[in-house]
Order: sequence, then C-alpha cells, then structure tokens
Amino acid sequence: MTSPASEDQAQAKVARYQIGEVADRTGVTQRTLRFYEEKGLLRPPERMDGGFRLYSDDDVQRIEYIRQLQQYLGFTLAEIKEMVEAEDLRQQIISTFRPDRELPARLERVTRIIGALERQLEVVDHKVEALQEMQGDLRAKLDRVTTRRHELEEAIAEEQSQKKS
Repeated sequence: MTSPASEDQAQAKVARYQIGEVADRTGVTQRTLRFYEEKGLLRPPERMDGGFRLYSDDDVQRIEYIRQLQQYLGFTLAEIKEMVEAEDLRQQIISTFRPDRELPARLERVTRIIGALERQLEVVDHKVEALQEMQGDLRAKLDRVTTRRHELEEAIAEEQSQKKS
C-alpha cells in the first residue's frame, strides 16, 4: 500500500500542461479543447489556483485519439463519444484489476470489457460498411466513365480512318 507522501510524490512527477501547450502539441485550438470538454469527450482537467486548465499526458493522448477519429476516420462527435466512453470503461476496469477477486466477479468484469470492445467494433464496422458502399459507388462511376472514354476514343479513331479513305 502506498503512503500519502508517496502518492503526493507520484502526483508531483506527473507532467501537467497548460491549454496553450496542449493546443500546440496536438494541433487543435484552445477553443476545440474547451468544446471537447463541454461535450464530454474530454474529462474536465485539473485547474491551477488561477483557474488555468492543466492537462496530463493521458489527456494529451486522449485528444490525439479524438483527433484521429475525427480527422482521419471521419467519425461524428456522437461516434467519438461512444468510442471514448467505451475505452474509458475498459481502462477503468483494467486499472482496478485485483487477482484476489472471486471468479464470478472477474468473469463479470471481463464480460463488461467485451461489451465495451463490441460497442467500439460496431461503430467501426458501421463506418467501414459506409466506406465500402461509397467505394463501390465510385468504382461503378469510374467504370462507366472509363467505358465512355473508350467509346469516344474508338469513335475518334473511326472518324480519322474514314478521313484517310
């Protein structure tokens, strides 16, 4: 068991960043960080005596995860919130692991983790299905336009051959 003094020392070693530093580091604006907090995507950060927000390395990782989901994968805020909440639940269960728990309690915790991962996978699967549908539509359009180009090239070649005759 850790003593209060060692917990204070551990807390003091945790990096803390002000909002401007986090914005620069993650490539999002300070306004966006406040918006993420307001929408529940980001836990309210610690505050300095003057009210300035202080973010941890975990907060920075979470912001980068949110940004990746939004910017690179096109997730909506609702989808991001679902992904983040499921990840929070999974992390919370993992962080409170105790090997001395009764087997039924351990089974229940593992079942909850599976549920969180299944929710995340459902969100991703839905996005993948939508992308595959869009991909199919684009391939069909490309095939039609490519066929039309080929028809036009043949018509031009036929026209040129008739002019030579």
